[in-house]
Amino acid sequence: MKTRTLLLAALILPLGFAVAEPPPGEQPVDPYEVSNANAGADPFEGTALFEAFNGEAGIGRIVDDMVDRNLADPRIKDIFAASDLVRLRRTLKEQFCYILNGPCDYTGMDMKSSHADHGITNREFNALVENLQLAMNTEGVPFRAQNKLLAKLAPMQRDVVTR
Repeated sequence: MKTRTLLLAALILPLGFAVAEPPPGEQPVDPYEVSNANAGADPFEGTALFEAFNGEAGIGRIVDDMVDRNLADPRIKDIFAASDLVRLRRTLKEQFCYILNGPCDYTGMDMKSSHADHGITNREFNALVENLQLAMNTEGVPFRAQNKLLAKLAPMQRDVVTR
């Protein structure tokens, strides 16, 4: 069985598909094509915004703070109850880093597929954005830089909100 899995991985990985062997601490997911296009937005030009977010370390703190806020927020905590929080944190960090033109690739699913079964409302989406803003404020990200990221993320609402 192990040989079969390795053979399957050898055949699929060059095609850019995620395989059933998840990173440590993450639950397996169905195979999907890995692509930066799945991030939902093209990256910014230059590194000024990446630097305004204090690089990968700052992005990591922002994502961890936002996820913690979401888990504690009675308006949206139930959405995250069955989530693979290890994968969620990793892919959000990759997504923000990629969009902010940092040295990261996004390995997660596209926004529509990854949110299809969550049944997220506009109210819940707005609560998540509020928590992201609070996390960016805590990190000391300038207001103008926050708005630029939020403007890149805003069109994703169409794929995230499903009810």
